[in-house]
Amino acid sequence: MPSETLEEYLEAIYKLAERDEARPSRLADAMSVSAPTVTAALKRLKARGLVTRPGGAIALTASGRSEALSIIRRHRLAERFLVDVLGMPWEDVHEEACRLEHALSPKVQAALEGYLENPDVCPHGHPIPSAEGKVALATGEPLCGFGTGSEVEIVRIDEEDEQLLTYLASLGMYPGTRVKVCDVAPFQGPLMVEVAGSRYALGRDIAGKIVVDAPLTVASGKGRRKP
Repeated sequence: MPSETLEEYLEAIYKLAERDEARPSRLADAMSVSAPTVTAALKRLKARGLVTRPGGAIALTASGRSEALSIIRRHRLAERFLVDVLGMPWEDVHEEACRLEHALSPKVQAALEGYLENPDVCPHGHPIPSAEGKVALATGEPLCGFGTGSEVEIVRIDEEDEQLLTYLASLGMYPGTRVKVCDVAPFQGPLMVEVAGSRYALGRDIAGKIVVDAPLTVASGKGRRKP
């Protein structure tokens, strides 16, 4: 089992690879560490057979991917516990789950899975990998890509940034929330959206982090209730 620090690197590499090619500079930014620190960590991961370095990029081996999905599962289960059971605000749980994910023993994790009835998604809408290491294909498109008159449903929030989540919570915008695009300003201007009868202006940068889908195609998976 890798150390807590190496587990965090595996988690970060997996998430980077989901969006784009994982490279040392991007990993350093994601981990908020220096380039030499990343180099040292990658050497340790490679020595353990958890990563390879094709063309200078970073790729998880089968073992590395399995470890990454295991830690992500524990993290997102911890987030669900903090929100659903302890009633913590969804903007506060990411950092707390980062601590808990390393402390869950297999016995406690199994008990937590049973208690939560194996939820499908975390409070922010991201799929929770199964105990067998399988993960559902992420669906949806950024809200900023939809035009006037579109009626959509929030699937997930791409970034678990505390300030962003606090702001979206103040607007009542959670996974499962219906949103109507009332107007789209030209020249990359804001979107005017309607949520539960109220209208709000969303900047393109914010709308780009809200992933939505047509309501009829959004599954009502376990764990999708409002945080």
